[in-house]
Amino acid sequence: MIVAGEASGDLHSAKLVRALREAAGGDIEFFGCVGPRLREAEVEPIVYSDQLSIVGLPEIARALPVFLRAFRDLKKAAIERRPDVVVLVDFPDFNLTLAKSLKRAGFKIAYYISPQLWAWRKYRIRTIIKYVDLLITILPFEKDWYRKHGVEHVVYVGSPLAMQVHANTSKDEFCEKHGLDAHRSIVSLLPGSRHKEISRILPEMLGTAALLSEKHSEIQFVIPVGSAGARQEVNATILDWNRANAKLPPPLVITENETYDALNSSDAAAVTSGTATLETGIIGTPMAIVYKTSNLNYKLFRPIISVEHFGLINLIAGERLATELIQDDFTPETLASELLRLLDPRENARIRARLAEVAATLGSGGASDRAAVHILNLIQ
Repeated sequence: MIVAGEASGDLHSAKLVRALREAAGGDIEFFGCVGPRLREAEVEPIVYSDQLSIVGLPEIARALPVFLRAFRDLKKAAIERRPDVVVLVDFPDFNLTLAKSLKRAGFKIAYYISPQLWAWRKYRIRTIIKYVDLLITILPFEKDWYRKHGVEHVVYVGSPLAMQVHANTSKDEFCEKHGLDAHRSIVSLLPGSRHKEISRILPEMLGTAALLSEKHSEIQFVIPVGSAGARQEVNATILDWNRANAKLPPPLVITENETYDALNSSDAAAVTSGTATLETGIIGTPMAIVYKTSNLNYKLFRPIISVEHFGLINLIAGERLATELIQDDFTPETLASELLRLLDPRENARIRARLAEVAATLGSGGASDRAAVHILNLIQ
């Protein structure tokens, strides 16, 4: 049984499923909470994770009946089918509760992409010690952190993104395809994938692009999206922004399923905090990390976040390699100023060199294969 609740977890889970099938000779049945990538990998859906990708405590509270129904359906399926192992992937608010319930029911629990307890809610370490049989980490510092806090059943397999995040086209090919000038500066704007993220973050990015376009007309802007649904969200937000602002709309190119190519072709990027900051760092594009949520969410979450950096790439680097503009610090003016700094050739080259060093610490690929071996060993 495999339970993934968000787009990135769905992607990494699909790779894990294929690795498990290969390592076990193909004789494995899978079912659980799945998104589109797991469905492509022929995992039988009990719950569709597309319905569970929600940000913010008030939003989660309103969707509580959906989560409760999903919890009941997954527990019922586990009890009826008796899987050899339950693999929980990221999605800690849901999955740690499920781990507790299913471990009490006698199941072996593996947790892939360990919860970021080093960032917040450290008290949850007790749940992992008691109810998780195998904790699989993907960031270099996590194994030592968990062992230091009493988790003995923890392994590090490397990042599933290492050696898999790369461009498929050259900058010249990408620019020719999308009508861009390869000799002019290109800035990618990554506003996130969830509705609430796009609606709050993209308008600030559009304001930034408009400011930069007024004074630096040679800069070109790309908004890479990962799905047709996200493209619709982005287009709707752009229309709303254009109606609400007297400024000329900035020149924008929207691409779909070409995020790595866009980042590889960009001189700098504004990236919403999350996995995308790590992907951008692996590709080597200097970035500003941004985030904005509702004031209520920020007031609820900020006091319990205990890390020095929000961005994953900064956490791995152990330094503020990418400037973080969070909540009130994130405005069109502050982001425009930071992007201009990143476009300076000398600073740009310095950051690219440092990003290459950080990316090298993530391993040389094969994370899914190593995780599969550990999970099969747990079953045996």
